[in-house]
Amino acid sequence: MTLEGLVKEFAENVAAQTDAIFQVGAGPEDRHGDRYIAAFDELRARGNEGREALCILLKHPRMDVRATAAAFLLRYRTAEARAVLEEAAKGEGLVAFGAQQTLKGWEEGVWALDPE
Repeated sequence: MTLEGLVKEFAENVAAQTDAIFQVGAGPEDRHGDRYIAAFDELRARGNEGREALCILLKHPRMDVRATAAAFLLRYRTAEARAVLEEAAKGEGLVAFGAQQTLKGWEEGVWALDPE
């Protein structure tokens, strides 16, 4: 799959996971989470070229997509990713909570979504 295809797969599945969480009767399986993590793993396998491709999502129209991409890009693009997460953390709901927890993990030194 191309870099662009992987980035699209990441974004679509983050959005689909968020949407599924709020659907009545949605099953507990997390196939969307598995898919966006698999897309990130493939991007990471391509090194900084893959990480750089993911950076476009830091400006995605959906905050959930921006914040999730930022969480995975904290080590690679610390200042930009942190700014996105700080913005998301000011909000309410699941995305804000996730951003707050990601920032806390980063500050405590336990963040490990993209180890060196």
